[in-house]
Amino acid sequence: MPKKNIESSERGHEAAEANGAGSGVAVLDRAFALLAAFGPDDDRLSLTELARRTDLYKSTALRLLGALEHGGFIRKLADGSYAVGPAPLRLAAVYQRSYHVGHVIEPLLKQLSVATGETASFYVRHGDARVALFRAEPSRSVRAAVVIGQQYTLDQGASGKVLCAFSADRAGGHEVIRRQLWSLSRGERDPDTASVSAPVFGVGGEVMGALAISGPRTRLGPPDAMREACRQVLEAAREASRQLGGDATGLDAALRALKDEDFAGA
Repeated sequence: MPKKNIESSERGHEAAEANGAGSGVAVLDRAFALLAAFGPDDDRLSLTELARRTDLYKSTALRLLGALEHGGFIRKLADGSYAVGPAPLRLAAVYQRSYHVGHVIEPLLKQLSVATGETASFYVRHGDARVALFRAEPSRSVRAAVVIGQQYTLDQGASGKVLCAFSADRAGGHEVIRRQLWSLSRGERDPDTASVSAPVFGVGGEVMGALAISGPRTRLGPPDAMREACRQVLEAAREASRQLGGDATGLDAALRALKDEDFAGA
Protein backbone atom coordinates (compact mmCIF):
# COMPACT_ATOMS: atom_id res chain seq x y z
CA MET A 1 0.00 0.00 0.00
CA PRO A 2 1.43 3.47 -0.88
CA LYS A 3 2.61 5.52 2.07
CA LYS A 4 -0.06 8.17 1.53
CA ASN A 5 -2.80 5.54 1.66
CA ILE A 6 -1.30 3.98 4.82
CA GLU A 7 -1.25 7.34 6.57
CA SER A 8 -4.81 8.06 5.46
CA SER A 9 -5.91 4.65 6.78
CA GLU A 10 -4.25 5.30 10.13
CA ARG A 11 -5.90 8.71 10.44
CA GLY A 12 -9.26 7.16 9.62
CA HIS A 13 -8.69 4.43 12.21
CA GLU A 14 -7.81 6.96 14.89
CA ALA A 15 -10.75 9.19 14.03
CA ALA A 16 -13.10 6.22 14.30
CA GLU A 17 -11.51 5.36 17.62
CA ALA A 18 -12.06 8.87 18.96
CA ASN A 19 -15.64 9.13 17.62
CA GLY A 20 -16.62 5.67 18.82
CA ALA A 21 -15.19 5.97 22.31
CA GLY A 22 -17.11 8.83 23.87
CA SER A 23 -16.98 7.08 27.24
CA GLY A 24 -13.24 6.56 26.94
CA VAL A 25 -13.59 2.79 27.30
CA ALA A 26 -12.14 1.94 23.87
CA VAL A 27 -9.08 4.08 24.52
CA LEU A 28 -8.58 2.46 27.91
CA ASP A 29 -8.93 -0.99 26.38
CA ARG A 30 -6.17 -0.19 23.91
CA ALA A 31 -3.93 1.24 26.64
CA PHE A 32 -4.48 -1.82 28.82
CA ALA A 33 -3.72 -4.03 25.82
CA LEU A 34 -0.32 -2.36 25.50
CA LEU A 35 0.45 -3.06 29.15
CA ALA A 36 -0.80 -6.63 28.84
CA ALA A 37 1.48 -7.16 25.84
CA PHE A 38 4.43 -7.47 28.22
CA GLY A 39 4.88 -11.10 29.20
CA PRO A 40 6.74 -12.43 32.27
CA ASP A 41 9.99 -12.68 30.29
CA ASP A 42 9.75 -9.32 28.46
CA ASP A 43 11.95 -6.64 30.02
CA ARG A 44 11.55 -4.42 26.94
CA LEU A 45 9.60 -4.36 23.68
CA SER A 46 9.96 -2.28 20.53
CA LEU A 47 7.18 -0.11 19.15
CA THR A 48 6.88 -2.49 16.21
CA GLU A 49 6.46 -5.50 18.47
CA LEU A 50 3.94 -3.73 20.70
CA ALA A 51 1.90 -2.73 17.66
CA ARG A 52 2.05 -6.30 16.36
CA ARG A 53 0.97 -7.87 19.65
CA THR A 54 -1.93 -5.48 20.14
CA ASP A 55 -2.99 -5.19 16.50
CA LEU A 56 -2.74 -1.40 16.75
CA TYR A 57 -1.37 1.02 14.19
CA LYS A 58 2.05 2.30 15.19
CA SER A 59 0.73 5.86 15.34
CA THR A 60 -2.04 4.80 17.75
CA ALA A 61 0.35 2.76 19.87
CA LEU A 62 2.84 5.64 19.98
CA ARG A 63 0.21 8.10 21.17
CA LEU A 64 -1.04 5.75 23.88
CA LEU A 65 2.50 4.88 24.97
CA GLY A 66 3.18 8.57 25.45
CA ALA A 67 0.16 8.88 27.75
CA LEU A 68 1.17 5.75 29.68
CA GLU A 69 4.71 7.07 30.01
CA HIS A 70 3.37 10.35 31.41
CA GLY A 71 1.45 8.37 34.05
CA GLY A 72 4.43 6.25 35.02
CA PHE A 73 3.05 3.01 33.58
CA ILE A 74 5.57 2.82 30.75
CA ARG A 75 9.24 3.82 30.44
CA LYS A 76 10.86 4.74 27.14
CA LEU A 77 14.43 3.45 27.10
CA ALA A 78 17.51 4.99 25.51
CA ASP A 79 17.41 2.60 22.55
CA GLY A 80 13.81 3.61 21.74
CA SER A 81 12.19 0.47 23.12
CA TYR A 82 9.65 0.44 25.93
CA ALA A 83 9.55 -1.15 29.40
CA VAL A 84 6.99 -1.25 32.20
CA GLY A 85 7.21 1.77 34.51
CA PRO A 86 7.01 2.06 38.31
CA ALA A 87 3.28 2.83 38.63
CA PRO A 88 2.12 -0.82 38.36
CA LEU A 89 4.45 -1.71 41.23
CA ARG A 90 2.80 0.86 43.49
CA LEU A 91 -0.66 -0.35 42.50
CA ALA A 92 0.40 -3.96 43.08
CA ALA A 93 1.31 -3.07 46.65
CA VAL A 94 -2.07 -1.40 47.12
CA TYR A 95 -3.76 -4.49 45.66
CA GLN A 96 -1.93 -6.75 48.10
CA ARG A 97 -2.83 -4.56 51.09
CA SER A 98 -6.49 -4.48 50.09
CA TYR A 99 -6.83 -8.13 51.13
CA HIS A 100 -5.64 -7.34 54.68
CA VAL A 101 -3.90 -10.70 55.00
CA GLY A 102 -0.25 -9.92 54.29
CA HIS A 103 0.72 -9.50 57.96
CA VAL A 104 -0.41 -13.07 58.59
CA ILE A 105 0.32 -14.79 55.30
CA GLU A 106 3.83 -13.53 54.51
CA PRO A 107 5.53 -14.80 57.71
CA LEU A 108 3.80 -18.17 57.34
CA LEU A 109 4.92 -18.48 53.72
CA LYS A 110 8.52 -17.81 54.73
CA GLN A 111 8.32 -20.47 57.45
CA LEU A 112 6.67 -22.91 55.03
CA SER A 113 9.32 -22.38 52.37
CA VAL A 114 12.17 -22.85 54.85
CA ALA A 115 10.56 -25.98 56.33
CA THR A 116 9.90 -27.65 52.97
CA GLY A 117 12.69 -26.24 50.83
CA GLU A 118 10.11 -25.40 48.17
CA THR A 119 8.20 -22.37 46.87
CA ALA A 120 5.30 -21.33 49.10
CA SER A 121 2.56 -19.12 47.64
CA PHE A 122 -0.81 -17.60 48.43
CA TYR A 123 -3.38 -17.28 45.64
CA VAL A 124 -6.69 -15.45 45.35
CA ARG A 125 -9.34 -15.82 42.69
CA HIS A 126 -9.71 -13.05 40.13
CA GLY A 127 -12.59 -13.77 37.77
CA ASP A 128 -11.76 -16.89 35.81
CA ALA A 129 -8.13 -16.93 36.93
CA ARG A 130 -6.04 -17.14 40.08
CA VAL A 131 -3.46 -14.55 41.03
CA ALA A 132 -0.32 -15.12 43.09
CA LEU A 133 -0.62 -12.49 45.81
CA PHE A 134 2.37 -13.45 47.97
CA ARG A 135 5.28 -15.84 47.54
CA ALA A 136 8.35 -17.09 49.40
CA GLU A 137 11.09 -18.96 47.54
CA PRO A 138 13.81 -21.32 48.81
CA SER A 139 17.49 -20.58 48.31
CA ARG A 140 18.05 -23.66 46.14
CA SER A 141 18.64 -22.94 42.47
CA VAL A 142 16.13 -25.47 41.09
CA ARG A 143 12.68 -24.45 42.26
CA ALA A 144 9.16 -23.80 41.01
CA ALA A 145 8.74 -20.34 39.52
CA VAL A 146 5.75 -18.34 40.75
CA VAL A 147 5.33 -14.75 39.57
CA ILE A 148 3.63 -12.26 41.90
CA GLY A 149 0.63 -10.71 40.16
CA GLN A 150 0.66 -13.27 37.37
CA GLN A 151 -2.71 -14.74 36.42
CA TYR A 152 -2.82 -18.53 36.23
CA THR A 153 -5.58 -20.84 35.07
CA LEU A 154 -8.15 -22.01 37.60
CA ASP A 155 -8.70 -25.48 36.21
CA GLN A 156 -5.09 -26.64 36.55
CA GLY A 157 -2.90 -26.76 39.63
CA ALA A 158 -3.74 -27.53 43.24
CA SER A 159 -4.47 -23.95 44.30
CA GLY A 160 -6.71 -23.34 41.30
CA LYS A 161 -8.83 -26.35 42.18
CA VAL A 162 -9.06 -25.26 45.83
CA LEU A 163 -10.25 -21.79 44.82
CA CYS A 164 -12.82 -23.30 42.46
CA ALA A 165 -14.03 -25.70 45.13
CA PHE A 166 -14.70 -22.94 47.64
CA SER A 167 -15.96 -20.21 45.31
CA ALA A 168 -19.55 -19.07 45.50
CA ASP A 169 -20.31 -20.54 42.08
CA ARG A 170 -18.73 -23.91 43.03
CA ALA A 171 -17.24 -24.02 39.54
CA GLY A 172 -16.24 -27.47 38.36
CA GLY A 173 -17.70 -29.48 41.24
CA HIS A 174 -14.72 -30.55 43.38
CA GLU A 175 -16.82 -32.18 46.12
CA VAL A 176 -13.82 -34.26 47.25
CA ILE A 177 -11.71 -31.14 47.79
CA ARG A 178 -14.46 -29.48 49.81
CA ARG A 179 -14.65 -32.58 51.98
CA GLN A 180 -10.93 -33.20 52.54
CA LEU A 181 -9.85 -29.49 52.46
CA TRP A 182 -6.78 -29.99 50.29
CA SER A 183 -5.81 -30.69 46.71
CA LEU A 184 -2.71 -31.91 44.92
CA SER A 185 -1.37 -31.60 41.42
CA ARG A 186 1.29 -33.52 39.54
CA GLY A 187 2.25 -32.02 36.19
CA GLU A 188 -1.04 -30.28 35.40
CA ARG A 189 -0.03 -26.69 34.59
CA ASP A 190 3.65 -27.54 34.13
CA PRO A 191 4.64 -31.17 33.44
CA ASP A 192 7.73 -30.82 35.61
CA THR A 193 6.01 -29.28 38.66
CA ALA A 194 3.96 -30.70 41.52
CA SER A 195 1.94 -28.78 44.11
CA VAL A 196 -0.35 -29.16 47.10
CA SER A 197 -2.77 -26.56 48.41
CA ALA A 198 -5.32 -25.87 51.16
CA PRO A 199 -7.85 -23.07 51.78
CA VAL A 200 -7.49 -20.29 54.34
CA PHE A 201 -10.74 -19.32 56.06
CA GLY A 202 -11.69 -15.90 57.41
CA VAL A 203 -14.40 -14.55 59.67
CA GLY A 204 -17.78 -15.87 58.61
CA GLY A 205 -16.33 -18.94 56.94
CA GLU A 206 -15.38 -17.29 53.64
CA VAL A 207 -12.23 -18.49 51.92
CA MET A 208 -9.59 -15.76 51.88
CA GLY A 209 -7.36 -17.62 49.43
CA ALA A 210 -5.34 -20.78 48.90
CA LEU A 211 -1.96 -21.60 50.44
CA ALA A 212 0.26 -23.78 48.28
CA ILE A 213 3.64 -25.44 48.10
CA SER A 214 5.05 -26.12 44.65
CA GLY A 215 8.30 -27.65 43.52
CA PRO A 216 9.99 -29.87 40.93
CA ARG A 217 8.01 -33.04 40.38
CA THR A 218 11.12 -35.14 40.98
CA ARG A 219 11.33 -33.80 44.56
CA LEU A 220 7.74 -33.07 45.54
CA GLY A 221 5.86 -35.60 43.41
CA PRO A 222 6.70 -38.88 45.24
CA PRO A 223 3.94 -39.98 47.67
CA ASP A 224 5.97 -39.55 50.87
CA ALA A 225 7.13 -36.05 49.90
CA MET A 226 3.64 -35.04 48.81
CA ARG A 227 2.07 -36.29 52.04
CA GLU A 228 4.56 -34.36 54.16
CA ALA A 229 4.04 -31.23 52.06
CA CYS A 230 0.27 -31.58 52.47
CA ARG A 231 0.65 -31.89 56.23
CA GLN A 232 2.71 -28.72 56.40
CA VAL A 233 0.37 -26.79 54.10
CA LEU A 234 -2.63 -27.80 56.22
CA GLU A 235 -0.83 -26.73 59.39
CA ALA A 236 0.02 -23.35 57.85
CA ALA A 237 -3.55 -22.92 56.56
CA ARG A 238 -4.90 -23.79 60.02
CA GLU A 239 -2.65 -21.19 61.67
CA ALA A 240 -3.49 -18.56 59.05
CA SER A 241 -7.21 -19.21 59.51
CA ARG A 242 -6.93 -18.87 63.28
CA GLN A 243 -5.02 -15.60 63.04
CA LEU A 244 -7.54 -14.20 60.56
CA GLY A 245 -10.48 -15.10 62.80
CA GLY A 246 -11.65 -18.10 60.80
CA ASP A 247 -12.78 -21.51 61.97
CA ALA A 248 -9.84 -23.94 61.78
CA THR A 249 -11.78 -26.97 63.04
CA GLY A 250 -12.11 -28.50 59.58
CA LEU A 251 -8.39 -28.09 58.89
CA ASP A 252 -7.61 -29.85 62.17
CA ALA A 253 -9.83 -32.72 61.11
CA ALA A 254 -8.20 -32.77 57.66
CA LEU A 255 -4.78 -33.17 59.25
CA ARG A 256 -5.95 -36.11 61.34
CA ALA A 257 -7.57 -37.75 58.33
CA LEU A 258 -4.47 -37.82 56.07
CA LYS A 259 -3.70 -41.32 54.83
CA ASP A 260 -0.77 -42.68 52.84
CA GLU A 261 -3.03 -44.00 50.12
CA ASP A 262 -4.31 -40.46 49.41
CA PHE A 263 -0.96 -39.66 47.81
CA ALA A 264 -0.29 -42.73 45.71
CA GLY A 265 0.25 -41.88 42.09
CA ALA A 266 2.75 -41.18 39.40
